[in-house]
Amino acid sequence: MNTLGRSGVQVTGLGLGAAGIANLYTEVDEEQAHEAVAAAWRQGMRYFDTAPHYGLGLSERRLGAALREHPRADYTVSTKVGRRLEPSADGGDDLAHGFAVPATHRRVWDFTADGIRRTLDAALDRLGLDRVDVVYLHDPDDHAEQAFREGYPALEELRAQGVVGAIGAGMNQAEMLTRFVRDTDVDVVLCAGRYTLLDQSALTKLLPAAEERGVSVVIGGAFNSGLLADPKPTATYDYARAPGELIERALRLRAVAERHGTTLRAAALAFCAAHPAVASVLVGARSAAEADDCAEQFRAPVPAALWQELRETGLLPPDAPVPDAQPEER
Repeated sequence: MNTLGRSGVQVTGLGLGAAGIANLYTEVDEEQAHEAVAAAWRQGMRYFDTAPHYGLGLSERRLGAALREHPRADYTVSTKVGRRLEPSADGGDDLAHGFAVPATHRRVWDFTADGIRRTLDAALDRLGLDRVDVVYLHDPDDHAEQAFREGYPALEELRAQGVVGAIGAGMNQAEMLTRFVRDTDVDVVLCAGRYTLLDQSALTKLLPAAEERGVSVVIGGAFNSGLLADPKPTATYDYARAPGELIERALRLRAVAERHGTTLRAAALAFCAAHPAVASVLVGARSAAEADDCAEQFRAPVPAALWQELRETGLLPPDAPVPDAQPEER
């Protein structure tokens, strides 16, 4: 277990991101979603991340239901604030936002102090919990002023009151997360897609700043929306069709992994976990089989010669940390 910053909240090195069980891109039935969480638990994952945005609350409801059979002290849950859900009678579906669910609600951007509290209260109701361990400001890209002026102080107050154990921000970019690390007292930031075998932009400023200030980093999007899990012409990258040059790069990475007797998935997860500032890597799973596979890949040994070849061929920067121990020692 790893501790998030100075908070005392602990997470496992591998955690489950619960967007997939909320019908991300495709429908997942209740039983399959429950089995995905159950498999993650069997594999030792004790950190679970969700958000109101995921399936208009479906992720929180399904995750809470699946975790109800376990003692509350045995796991860590994070959710997010910044998008309030309001009932909507417009009908239709939510596929425009990536989720195959009925559009029963609409998202309202709200990083006000009142909006933060209301969103958290509603999330707790859906989860069926009286507390969550970590709360992130979710994607404040276009709402930076309000997020820093109102949203962040509200989280700081909730932490001081003991309502939550750790606070932070979760985004698909590194620049604003670096500002959170440097200018606030966050415990953790969740960086999605910006520290992977295909994109090391978080290595420039975010990860060094986090290491210097004792802020933990959780990595999401280790497979860059699927491209690093299964490179092919129809693969997605950052939630859209992957461009050809990135597919070619992913195929080269896969060839190196296979040449060294491992998989691209194992290398992708091992790379993300290797940086000393990283406390946990989140993986998405829609089924028990996917959760099992992610755990197995995370535990799989990745030969040192693979990292050497990636550096020598320019597929990996020379200053990017790589694993120096077997996964079971991490």
